[in-house]
Amino acid sequence: QYSFKEVFGTLVAQKQLFDVVAKPLVEDLIRGKNGLLFTYGVTGSGKTHTMTGSAGDGGLLPRCLDTIFNSIGPFQAKRFVFKLDDKNGVDIQCEVDALLERQRRDAMPTPKLPSGRHQMDPEFADMINVQDHCKVEEVDEDNVYSVFVSYIEIYNNYIYDLLEETPFEPIKPKWNSCSTPVRTGDFIPPQSKLLREDQNHNMYVTGCTEVEVKSTEEAFEVFWRGQKKRRIANTQLNRESSRSHSVFTIKLAQAPLDADGDNVLQEKEQITLSQLSLVDLAGSERANRSKAEGNRLREAGNINQSLMTLRTCIEVLRENQMYGINKMVPYRDSKLTHLFKNYFDGEGKVRMIVCVNPKAEDYEESLQVMRFAEMTQEVEVARPVDRPLCGLTPGRRFRNQAFRDELSRKLEMRGGPVNGETEEQSASDALLHSFPPLPSCELLDVNDDQTIPKLIEVLEQRQRLRRAMQDEFSKNVLAFRTMLQELDSSVASKDNYVQGKLSEKDRTITGQKVELERLEKKIKTLEYKIEILEKTATIYEEDKRNLQQELESQSQKLQRQASDKRRLEARLQGMVAETTMKWERECERRVAAKQLEMQNKLWVKDEKLKQLKAIVTDPKAQKPERPSRERDREKPAQRALSPPPAPAAPPVRLRHRRSRSAGERWVDHKPPSSLPTETVMQPHVPHAITVAAASEKALAKCDKYMLTHQELASDGEIETKLIKGDVFKTRGGGQAVQFTDIETLKQESPTGRKRRSSPSRADPPEDAADSEWTDVETRCSVAVEMRAGSALGPGYQHHAQPK
Repeated sequence: QYSFKEVFGTLVAQKQLFDVVAKPLVEDLIRGKNGLLFTYGVTGSGKTHTMTGSAGDGGLLPRCLDTIFNSIGPFQAKRFVFKLDDKNGVDIQCEVDALLERQRRDAMPTPKLPSGRHQMDPEFADMINVQDHCKVEEVDEDNVYSVFVSYIEIYNNYIYDLLEETPFEPIKPKWNSCSTPVRTGDFIPPQSKLLREDQNHNMYVTGCTEVEVKSTEEAFEVFWRGQKKRRIANTQLNRESSRSHSVFTIKLAQAPLDADGDNVLQEKEQITLSQLSLVDLAGSERANRSKAEGNRLREAGNINQSLMTLRTCIEVLRENQMYGINKMVPYRDSKLTHLFKNYFDGEGKVRMIVCVNPKAEDYEESLQVMRFAEMTQEVEVARPVDRPLCGLTPGRRFRNQAFRDELSRKLEMRGGPVNGETEEQSASDALLHSFPPLPSCELLDVNDDQTIPKLIEVLEQRQRLRRAMQDEFSKNVLAFRTMLQELDSSVASKDNYVQGKLSEKDRTITGQKVELERLEKKIKTLEYKIEILEKTATIYEEDKRNLQQELESQSQKLQRQASDKRRLEARLQGMVAETTMKWERECERRVAAKQLEMQNKLWVKDEKLKQLKAIVTDPKAQKPERPSRERDREKPAQRALSPPPAPAAPPVRLRHRRSRSAGERWVDHKPPSSLPTETVMQPHVPHAITVAAASEKALAKCDKYMLTHQELASDGEIETKLIKGDVFKTRGGGQAVQFTDIETLKQESPTGRKRRSSPSRADPPEDAADSEWTDVETRCSVAVEMRAGSALGPGYQHHAQPK
């Protein structure tokens, strides 16, 4: 979640956005303060639409122009009264110089351009036709104003003037981007501009075209002319993608009127120059999404680099303010940040509109944009101080105009002349006509006695009238002087009264100043506390964010562990079920083998019983053998672990039991504890290496392995197992054995129990001797073997038929 000062929905009107965001900047512009407004967001998020608007619904730029001219319309100076210089300053001219400048400009021939002027279309007319008639209240009526506009773009970190009108020269060849001459009438690429710093340490673009405009239509026509030159391109993400940052600057020059309220005060120190910059930033984009190549890829790289520099500067300013350090801000890394360095250093108010596209594909980039925008709110810039007053009486423009109107009205009512000099002449003429007319002074005769006396009489009358008028004038002067003295005394009394009131006001103001200083100190203390609390809250927010991230990671880890546990439980359950089924099959197999073994034992006993029955029923056939048996039995013989066959039996040639894998190289492992079995059937493996302990050297020479293992069976006899396996080479260079087969050699003694129960030798009955002979014969013809892959399992015995 991100926090902002104001959030607008998708259906917000342009007027509502202008009233909240841009109108305060226009008010500051008219009051002599600078402002900066720029739109920021990913490509295709609506930045240009927010700035310029659409047909029938103008954006922020036309509404700003309309508000400015609605506010200063009747107070605009004549054209060329204010004149901008080439060092980011402004000069003032008198009315005569401005008139001469206008006449000279009108007499100049209009330069022919390679392309014709843009004609106003309905879309253009609808954009500037704002019906709201918004204006700024409390405009200083004693000032005169002039508006200047300029339009530049920052393309690939170069500054170009979009209003520059290059004169067409057909003789001089023009060069395109491929360094080849172009045809006559082709477009001439503009030259990049440089940044300079004026005497007030403000940045400006040298040689930039600044046009003085007198109406909203004229200003927007200038903007539209430059907008047609701006670089746009079609990409995968936006059909009309801005490939450069555009800056439309509105400069407002104002100066006070003189004491009479007629002409502009000719003092350069009293001129105030403020500006409002409207910036349409190009959108950030990723090359893998926009599929940009060639120039488009280079443009995207420069756009992203300039936006990254802007973000770095904001972050450094934030660190300097939060931690009280003086880290250098890298303004010069980009022309965009270098141009607006003054705003970030406190020379004006800065506002940013973040445009967000709700598309799912822009989710990650929109998060980065909102994170940066939220961070910029923590940066504070100092506000410029108000300009000093000129010291002239306010309201002089309208008082002078009212005096002129009233004087003209009264003169028209009297029917007299309007001009003051004509009135003075008519008054003197009336005074002269009030005297008696002079008679003719021509003397026609020497004896003329009437002309001179008449003249003397007229002159005496005039003298009397003059004296009377002088007396009346003296009386009037005395009366007027008396009135002036009375007026002076009344003015003096009023002045004393006013001075008393002023002293009281001064004391009140002094008290208020003391109270204001106390409140300012209190405000500073509270601001310091608020700053500390904000820093603490920021630290807590960061800790909270980190803890939330850690909690989310831990919860994700627990979820992964729980899922792993569930998978492990399912795996173990499968292994348990598989093992259970395996052991059930093993138990069934063992039970079947045991049953077969018991059946074999029963069969052996049945065979013994049959032989015993045959001996009992046919004693004659056995009589020739009995004496030898008895003589052999009378000889004391020591019982071995496995009793040999009877001496009367025919000699048997010793045979070696041949292994089924005798044709291969074997390792015959016989531990030192192995005992000889003295059985007829012995394991014999040719070409074998016999060892007492398995070694890697012996295993490396062979491909088969056999281990001889002996153990004591349940009946007390020795059971020998031959465990066989294959030898394999491992990846590490060693040897490994995989067991594949087990062969078992086992001896059984038919009379073992009787001998153990009766250690002293006694004469057995006849049937016992026959039984012993029969058991020996049966035992010597029995072998135990386990075959690999047998379905019956270990313990299966193959029995031969008794002879």
